[in-house]
Amino acid sequence: MTQIKSKQDFSAGPLAGLRVLDLSTMLAGPYAATLLGDLGADVIKIESHYGDESRHLGPKRGDERGPYLSLNRSKRDMVLDLQQPDAQAVFAKIVATADSVVTNVREPAMSKLGINYEQIKKHRPDIIWIWVTSFGADGPYAGRPGIDFLAQGYTGVLTLNGEPKGAPVRTGFPAVDVMTSLLVVNAAQAALRVRDATGEGQRIEVSLLDALMHAQASSIGGYLATGERPARTGNRSLYFAPSGVYPTSDGKYVVITTPGEKFFGNICRALGTEWDKDERFHNIDARLANEDVLDQVISEGTRKFTRDELVEKLIAADVLTAPINEVEDVVKDPQILHNKMIVSTEHPVLGRLDVTGVPIRFYGTPCSVKKHPPMQGEHTRELLLELGYSTGDIDALITKGLAADRDELLRLREARRAKKKQSA
Repeated sequence: MTQIKSKQDFSAGPLAGLRVLDLSTMLAGPYAATLLGDLGADVIKIESHYGDESRHLGPKRGDERGPYLSLNRSKRDMVLDLQQPDAQAVFAKIVATADSVVTNVREPAMSKLGINYEQIKKHRPDIIWIWVTSFGADGPYAGRPGIDFLAQGYTGVLTLNGEPKGAPVRTGFPAVDVMTSLLVVNAAQAALRVRDATGEGQRIEVSLLDALMHAQASSIGGYLATGERPARTGNRSLYFAPSGVYPTSDGKYVVITTPGEKFFGNICRALGTEWDKDERFHNIDARLANEDVLDQVISEGTRKFTRDELVEKLIAADVLTAPINEVEDVVKDPQILHNKMIVSTEHPVLGRLDVTGVPIRFYGTPCSVKKHPPMQGEHTRELLLELGYSTGDIDALITKGLAADRDELLRLREARRAKKKQSA
């Protein structure tokens, strides 16, 4: 029988009691830290006075930007100017309290900021240090700037998306960044298990390139095994038909697919046809050979119904189907809401803020969105007090420009605006 080693309270989530420093920007790094926070870790985002790049991109709500709000809940935020040597003493104190660090800063900037593995390890010898790169820490592409889109190009994903005779098309959301974030979370938890057993931390590297190669076990793996190149099929399947996107009378679309003979028969019954008795469509091989005609007749059938009418009819007939939802539909979808994949948090300035939920359900140690996406510098004073600095010490750090709280950042912002207005 396994012995219980501790009575630690995990009511805040399975990673309760752990501290993660988020020294990353944009998406893959910050979102990984967010997920660790959802799982219960105390995540501290450390930013410069300029802040995470995502604070300056995308649509605005108040003074905040949509991408930042979406990617940075379940954290506390501290502004610390790591370019200044005197700020490194403060940084050393907070690193000493951390279990893991996540960064995606490139060299040589990383070393100049004092956040590479060897530098961090001096402050916390058993640290779990995770570096997210575009293409790898070494090798011919090391050090290059990169984003999700480039990884899709290098790994051939772009050649798989789009219509057969059209141009390659990228995925419509940052899939590579998200996959990389999930791998970072997985790596962090595995490394924590090793540290629990050995007392040793370690350096970990995860790249966008490798994450997307790993995700292509079926396409690249199939080519390696057989020598057959994966083909671009648009919305169709290589192996069965019909499979695609079909129009409805209200100008919308549905997905219909048929991985098995019975499902095609179900479509025919639902739409009141006998296509399955037509020699052109009587089995999978015949349907694949006559796919253009098949899609045409199915489209004629689906156009007789609205999207919602058609989906209801097809589901009742046990057809594999789904509506192609617009974003407005997605956030109201009953199953998505039931799964708590849209949840609310209270922002101190913006009020109610809806964010995506936690995709994993722990029934023993439930996890959830813990905090609103923090405002820049919102927790600087709180965290410095926790580190043992007095109010006077904190005021001095802010006055010297080594750190900043929200009030100081607002003051600096207004000063810049006034200066710009004077020079205009």
